[in-house]
Amino acid sequence: MHDIRTTSLASVHALYVAKVERKGRTRAEVDEVVRWLTGLDQAGLERHLEAGTTFADLFDEVELHPAADRITGVVCGVRVEEVEEPLMRKIRYLDKLVDELARGKAMEKVLRG
Repeated sequence: MHDIRTTSLASVHALYVAKVERKGRTRAEVDEVVRWLTGLDQAGLERHLEAGTTFADLFDEVELHPAADRITGVVCGVRVEEVEEPLMRKIRYLDKLVDELARGKAMEKVLRG
């Protein structure tokens, strides 16, 4: 069984971008939600994408946005706020933000503005 924790951000980022582009959104918007959640700037995000940083290493290094705990709802049949393992909850937060983006939610709402 594949473990998402050891998957590179870059491989999933490409899937996120493909998902939102099918719905008329952009890579820039995906990058914006990743930066918002992780506190990275664009150069830092690009470094992690190029380096093949795993989700485990990424979330070990960054500090989540203070409003991240306001990310709630269901992704892949799982309520993100009920995910007990901290790393998996952080990954699900990112999944949820991208999901909301793909569903056409306004960026201000996606970023819990």
